[in-house]
Amino acid sequence: MRPTVAETDNGPMDDVLAAQLQRLQNRDYVIGIIGLGYVGLPLALIAIGAGYRVIGFDIDESRVALLNEGNSGIKHISGRPISDAISAGRFVATSDLARLSEADAILIAVPTPLSKQREPDLRHVENSTRAVAGSLRKNQLIVLESTTWPGTTREVMLPILEEAGLKVGKDFFLAFSPEREDPGNTSYDTASIPKVVGADDTSSLKLASALYNELVAEVVPVSTAATAEAVKLTENIFRSVNIALVNELKVIFDRMDIDVWEVINAAKTKPFGFMPFYPGPGLGGHCIPIDPFYLAWKAREYEVTARFIELAGQINTAMPNYVVSRLAEALDQSASRGLNGSRILIVGLSYKKNIEDTRESPSLRLMELIEARGAIVDYHDPYAPTVPVTREHPGLAGRRSVELNVETLYSYDAVVISTDHDDIDWSLVAANSRLVIDTRNVCARFGVSGPNVVKA
Repeated sequence: MRPTVAETDNGPMDDVLAAQLQRLQNRDYVIGIIGLGYVGLPLALIAIGAGYRVIGFDIDESRVALLNEGNSGIKHISGRPISDAISAGRFVATSDLARLSEADAILIAVPTPLSKQREPDLRHVENSTRAVAGSLRKNQLIVLESTTWPGTTREVMLPILEEAGLKVGKDFFLAFSPEREDPGNTSYDTASIPKVVGADDTSSLKLASALYNELVAEVVPVSTAATAEAVKLTENIFRSVNIALVNELKVIFDRMDIDVWEVINAAKTKPFGFMPFYPGPGLGGHCIPIDPFYLAWKAREYEVTARFIELAGQINTAMPNYVVSRLAEALDQSASRGLNGSRILIVGLSYKKNIEDTRESPSLRLMELIEARGAIVDYHDPYAPTVPVTREHPGLAGRRSVELNVETLYSYDAVVISTDHDDIDWSLVAANSRLVIDTRNVCARFGVSGPNVVKA
């Protein structure tokens, strides 16, 4: 049985803790952030906004250079606060990990992908932890924000950090606080989303909670780091399972000639007992398609089968195949030829609307599946002008977005709407395409309809 906060607390750092808390309040405290992407950069900006000096660390030299020029490199994040912070001497980006010793708190926000065998790949977490351990000094606070399996902070990070002889709860502080970013969400930002914090000793929990209390509107402390790790997985598994449910309902209702979107819109009028989730062409992003498998993998250590998690993953992974089958059926019914030899345009490469993030995007899988059926595929996305290099889809790298106009649309046998960006003229798409396969119900939402629009 893992020790709880109360069981491990022996109060050796009370005086040190009091001093650190005072420095936090006085803003005499330097925050280091490893990983300056969709999670780390917003975190850096709210820390700067709260009055702290921030050192940002990233192994990508080009990204470091971009940030030091005052450019976020992320469309929905303005570069102005970065430029202002640099000018004020309160922010610098660097790839020099030796500078980790300058930070009083080090927040780690690095990717936690899956291997090809769908097993956790913690290389980035382990490498970051080793870098921290190489310059670890007394009284530093280390917090992992990357989503991972319950026990990672204690079982993976702690042994590395203690290799040099310093002890947690005596010489340094260690905690876990899962990121809850939702890029493109205009209703909630980093500062307004409550922050869960967990640690295995009271001093670490108090200091980490105090730090985040200075950065966000609300902190939710929990008893252990593993509990906090489980919280994030539970949030993402909840979404994965419910999205799988509506994806399955979509397939069933389609066979019954029932519009699943109409069903959901009517069902959500119930003021209790129902929460709407919406189907799509598959899951994308760095969280929902990946994180549930971290718990499924860890559960096997305890001889438990995560059946709901595995089944949800299978359903969501199969959705691009369903979309392709609907595309092929619609072409058979409306065109002079089937999918083989047709020209297909995918609208939307990003995994969700209004952002440029293409990680795990179902659009990439759709492109491969459609081409495997003998079609010619292009894409349009104002947020993603070029297909990035990916491990899973190397053959697509470098392809460029085509323009979206009347002539372009009419040159394709079918247009597949995969991502429903708000700034695309959907009336233009529907009115000038021979066939539209709408996986997001965006045409109906914008009041566009016609015999050429097929929901999928």
